[in-house]
Amino acid sequence: MHRLLILGLVCAMTAPLVHARAIPNPAQRHAPGNEELQKPIAEAGYGVGVNYQLQCAGCHLGNGMGSPANDTPRMTGFVGNFLKVPGGREFLVRVPGMSQSALNNAQLADLLNWLLREDGMAGKSMPANYQPYSAEEVAQLRAATMLNLPGTRAELIKAMRAQGIAINDGMSN
Repeated sequence: MHRLLILGLVCAMTAPLVHARAIPNPAQRHAPGNEELQKPIAEAGYGVGVNYQLQCAGCHLGNGMGSPANDTPRMTGFVGNFLKVPGGREFLVRVPGMSQSALNNAQLADLLNWLLREDGMAGKSMPANYQPYSAEEVAQLRAATMLNLPGTRAELIKAMRAQGIAINDGMSN
């Protein structure tokens, strides 16, 4: 009984301290180096490589190899094939990870153009007649929501197969 009484007394005395720590101190200053508010990504001025890491690598991995276990296709050596079929160019902008990213239209156009370089992720999958994306084109395409990602992608893969394009995106289509 004596122990129980002491335990209750200790709890009663420390409870205000525990609760006080849960309430932020309004006079507390930012940690050194964090005095400024974080800029939105669309205003941060990051390069395309950083934007890829922030917007794409979480699913497609840092090297663009994707993850079939997470239903994420490989981009490396394959993504340029979308530009070879009708609707593929639009698809690349409308993929939710792109269209709903925090990037502005110019940053998204730059990221797509960076991905689609022959010396980039697209590699040999790039069509010879590639026309770079512009911020204006991205803005227009981004405004139209893709309602059926799997169905749209399946139709594009079907069109690629009809052209004899090998489907080596790591998925079991």
